[in-house]
Amino acid sequence: MKIATWNVNSVKARLEPALAWLKQADPDIVCLQEIKTVDEGFPREALEALGYNCAVHGQKSYNGVAILSKHPLEDVTPRLSGNDADEQARYLEAVVTGRHGTVRVASIYAPNGNPFPGPKFDYKLAWLERLRLRAKALLEPEEPVVLMGDYNIIPEDRDADRPKAWIKDALFQPESRAMYRRLENLGYTDAFRALHPEGEHYTFWDYFGSWERNNGIRIDHIFLSPQAADLLQDCRIDRDVRGASEKPSDHVPVWIDLAI
Repeated sequence: MKIATWNVNSVKARLEPALAWLKQADPDIVCLQEIKTVDEGFPREALEALGYNCAVHGQKSYNGVAILSKHPLEDVTPRLSGNDADEQARYLEAVVTGRHGTVRVASIYAPNGNPFPGPKFDYKLAWLERLRLRAKALLEPEEPVVLMGDYNIIPEDRDADRPKAWIKDALFQPESRAMYRRLENLGYTDAFRALHPEGEHYTFWDYFGSWERNNGIRIDHIFLSPQAADLLQDCRIDRDVRGASEKPSDHVPVWIDLAI
């Protein structure tokens, strides 16, 4: 089963490149982030025409996550527990049963946290702690779990072309990186890093010349429960998607192949 994540930076603005990539890559499940539309505005018809069922947790102009699946979506759960007052659309979870097994997936759009320091950074850390608690609870049934999306965390120096440029950024703060490690310490595996220990692999380049200089960062991550990690066959970054369109997202897709 091919499972992908992609921060599309507005699903309406990137619909044509998104459809082109979906046709070419043909993933079974896709977790989208930053769709930037309410549920009613999501382009379901175009995606359903490609054979996808759609679960959407949207928000006007900001945030928003979705899960696309060529198999039925069950136990669809929007929002991250732990703060009923939080109205930001950043988390969506569902269960998918394929031909050879079942997997629980979550589409994650973690807060950016800038400017640092400040209330946005405090919200980022609090949100990531809520994610950690949910991730811990999901380990209890001992089933394949895939937590994937834009974590807005640069885990290590090797995950940035110019690490020193990010020293004052919320994405690179020790507290942010510690939250990434706390997920690993629960027993989750960073799928890409497990298969590609070397540096110079990035998932994000800003719109100010970073792509041309390959001045990127790796902030889109796929965390696997032990049961999912045992099924891991491949993990790739579709880097060329960034240069394949006149209006690309500033992120590119990351995908895994699980033996399900």
